[in-house]
Amino acid sequence: MNIAEPEQPVKIIAKTCGCKGAATKITYSFIDTYHSLCLDKKDIISSELEACESLLGHTTDQKDRKSIQNEIAGLKMALDLMP
Repeated sequence: MNIAEPEQPVKIIAKTCGCKGAATKITYSFIDTYHSLCLDKKDIISSELEACESLLGHTTDQKDRKSIQNEIAGLKMALDLMP
């Protein structure tokens, strides 16, 4: 019996973390690590970008929004520079 599992795009969750006095940072965690060893950098960065854009829609704090927007800009630049 062969069981085939359709491949899904990489699922990553983005979260903000940081203290009130320090800068807010964005952290990422994989939802499913089924193919964690054979992921391409471009796939990971694309998934991080998707997670950040989703997080931006759910954020109300202005400091967090600014940090997320900066992260999105950095991820887009990294994707543009990849071959």
